Amino acid sequence: MPGDDATGSFGLSDNEKSRLIHRMRRKSSREIHSSYREDFSSLEGDDIPDFSFKDLPGYQDLDIIWRAAGQAGIEYPFFLCHEGIARDTTRINGKTFLNFSTYDYLDLNGSQAVNQAAAQAMQKYGTSASASRLVAGERPVHRELETALANFYGVQDSIVFVSGHATNVWLLCQLFDHHDLVLHDSLIHNSVIMGARFSGAKRMSFAHNNLDHLEEILLHNRRGCKKAVIITEGLFSMDGDIPDLPRLLELKNRYKCLLMVDEAHSLGTLGPTGRGLAEHFGLASDNIDIIMGTLSKTLCACGGFIAGCKELVEYLKYSAPGFVFSVGISPPLAAASLAAINELLNKPYKVTRLQETGRFFLEYARYRGLDTGTSAGAAITPMIVGNSLLAGMISARLVQQCINVLPIVYPAVQENAARLRFFLSAAHNRDQVRQAVDAAAAELVRSREELEL
Repeated sequence: MPGDDATGSFGLSDNEKSRLIHRMRRKSSREIHSSYREDFSSLEGDDIPDFSFKDLPGYQDLDIIWRAAGQAGIEYPFFLCHEGIARDTTRINGKTFLNFSTYDYLDLNGSQAVNQAAAQAMQKYGTSASASRLVAGERPVHRELETALANFYGVQDSIVFVSGHATNVWLLCQLFDHHDLVLHDSLIHNSVIMGARFSGAKRMSFAHNNLDHLEEILLHNRRGCKKAVIITEGLFSMDGDIPDLPRLLELKNRYKCLLMVDEAHSLGTLGPTGRGLAEHFGLASDNIDIIMGTLSKTLCACGGFIAGCKELVEYLKYSAPGFVFSVGISPPLAAASLAAINELLNKPYKVTRLQETGRFFLEYARYRGLDTGTSAGAAITPMIVGNSLLAGMISARLVQQCINVLPIVYPAVQENAARLRFFLSAAHNRDQVRQAVDAAAAELVRSREELEL
């Protein structure tokens, strides 16, 4: 029998392989790290152990994965440096790549209108608001952007934060506490999970897009909680699928809940004019109590926003720590997003083009036998391969062919859901789609054979 140091596949010892497989089967990082908890309460003086960052359990897991990837000849394509605007194509290390890793869904980033707006704002206001908007950081362009966002969704007002992730965290921390119930889709973004945890509210997840499960949870848990909120995404960033908004509204009303929709990836991609989930279903956006979105995707900047009734917005403006105690969004970025909204309104054909390309990608990928999961073919389609090393190998080999598409591996997804994730842009055409899908399908077969999967 081999000992702990016996070398197995990819240069790992049998013990390391077993540990890696065991960790990948864990359901959450909380479960992973619970196995490392020890009682140090009795330690004193010289008995207190030294600390090194390399001893962190999470770092040790990464080290094993990196070494396994290295032994398999895989160079994970993370942190590649793009040397210009990342559109349907991009420049990396002096080479032109076909690019499927951009959130610039409507191909507006770097456009003349957006660039001019940002440049003019920079000349007028500088590059920073230099203070919290509450005290000295307010600029006209901030309110112009917030008014435009509210009008875009047909609601009363909106508020812009400097970070999309922080928008969800501070919204939930400010609105909910231990008296309340937060229900979210199991595949919701990390920012919602963090915000719900920090709020102290009772937090429960329902199976992805399974509204029967949601109703069961509401039936047994709604009573006894003061406020309750149901949170979902307009377009899910990992799977590219869409929730059933009409039924969500029915459950919201029956159980007297608030409904929050994270429109980060659905702004510009869903609905005839890109207004998101409600427009996709032919409904008014003000049916949704809390609309969250980001400025970093379709709107070409950086930051997040909440749109809804005026009371919600006013309350957040004077109380949400992530707004009150944070510098205001950079005026050039606010101007860029404002210009992007106007471009979106003036060029709805870009939305149509994106949606047509997304549907074609989905159809062609399925034709080539790829597992695209539950993608709706809007702007995001995964290629599910079910193994992190396999996903990394395919992505690395596509990079060698100058095709940039990133792997999503454990722990971002469960090991059996490891994938490549393709983002579509209005700039992509069908020939580019065929080239990428054909190459991915070929590398899937080749890499499976080499890994003996």
